[in-house]
Amino acid sequence: METNELFGSAGIGRILWKIAPPVMLAQLIQALYNIVDSFFIGEYAETGLTALSVIFPVQLLMIALATGTGVGINTVMAARLGAGKQDEAEAYAGVGTILGLAMWLVFAGICWCILPAFAEMSTDSEAVIHETVIYGRITCLCSIGLFLESIWTKVLQAYGDMKTPMLAQIAGAITNILLDPILIFGLFGLPEMGIAGAAAATVAGQCIAAVIVGIKGFRKSPLIAGYPDKVAEIFRLGFPNMLMQSAYTFYILGLNLILATFSDQAVTALGLYYKWQTFFFIPLFAMQTCIVPVISYNYASHRIDRCRKTMSAAIRFGVAFMAIGIVCFELFPEFLLRVFTSDPLVVEIGRTAFRIIGCSFIPIVTALIFPVFLQAVGEGTKSSLLTVIRTVVCFVPLGFLFSRFGLNWFWLTFPVTEILTTLAGIWLYKKFLQNPYGKERKE
Repeated sequence: METNELFGSAGIGRILWKIAPPVMLAQLIQALYNIVDSFFIGEYAETGLTALSVIFPVQLLMIALATGTGVGINTVMAARLGAGKQDEAEAYAGVGTILGLAMWLVFAGICWCILPAFAEMSTDSEAVIHETVIYGRITCLCSIGLFLESIWTKVLQAYGDMKTPMLAQIAGAITNILLDPILIFGLFGLPEMGIAGAAAATVAGQCIAAVIVGIKGFRKSPLIAGYPDKVAEIFRLGFPNMLMQSAYTFYILGLNLILATFSDQAVTALGLYYKWQTFFFIPLFAMQTCIVPVISYNYASHRIDRCRKTMSAAIRFGVAFMAIGIVCFELFPEFLLRVFTSDPLVVEIGRTAFRIIGCSFIPIVTALIFPVFLQAVGEGTKSSLLTVIRTVVCFVPLGFLFSRFGLNWFWLTFPVTEILTTLAGIWLYKKFLQNPYGKERKE
């Protein structure tokens, strides 16, 4: 089915059920990889588990830059395809590879230099600092696969190809999962690498995924003269996504610093929540990925009613699946924690944390979907505003405020933040629907 037939005329439910399952399956494999990765590192050493929590914000920043750039390319390509300008869409895809390589070089160089200071800021444990630097330097210096895979995946998704990225993600994750125990514990005669082995397995999986999507996603670079305008347009459309994801880096860093005033175990408990979050949030993250090209295509075609229907379907879909996460976090928090750790203090802290955070799972659907919708229709400033409200105005200040009353109060930061962000998102969404363009050509 061609792009104009799929995005432009097929039923919204049919579109989402066609393109979402491959994305969800790929993300499921990725989530399992994160869980398995943490499981083996936790078995090797408790300090390694804390190191993963410390380095997590840096990994999020790396992913934010890579996927944000890819989303910018995806959005502009979908808009050009919606307007019937395939040659222009191809030109933007061609810019992607060079842009991805440039961003990898800059990010790897900066991270290599600042990681020791970053680790020392986050913990006083020499063992945790040492393992954080080892893991971080390997994953950042060798992140070329992540940057290229993110670009080429979004190029393919702009054409509605969700299966190839899915296969790439699965192959990369399986590579990672298989190599983890071999390299961490030194099986089959290989040297015991510890946390460095986990990092090596991670980048190996990323490179495998990049090769698979690169076979179909690579495009020839256009003339250099066109780069400034195209790069500016890509970053204009991709910046809200970069901001949304990179803001996670800074708010998680801020929350880690607040929790470090209580104990390293509190930091570990938060890190374990984010490990499980990647698993339970799969449907929500899949909706974020899938609705961008659909909304961008129909908005460019002035089919506003289809944009609204896509938004409504994504929210209903997300709420239904997030209800499963609520049940698990409320009823089985101790089981989720003991998958990774036997530390009684981590389990005690995490039990309360998981139950309180679980209350945020319904409002988080709209808190994360509204910014994606606004980004897809070109309202980058408003999308960024929602991200700033959530991560800068709410998360860290509220976390600091609640922490003054005690550790258990700190976890209220999550549901309160998501409710406030949702209220702001509803207001901005209604304002968009009231503008003249938003009222045109409803079906």
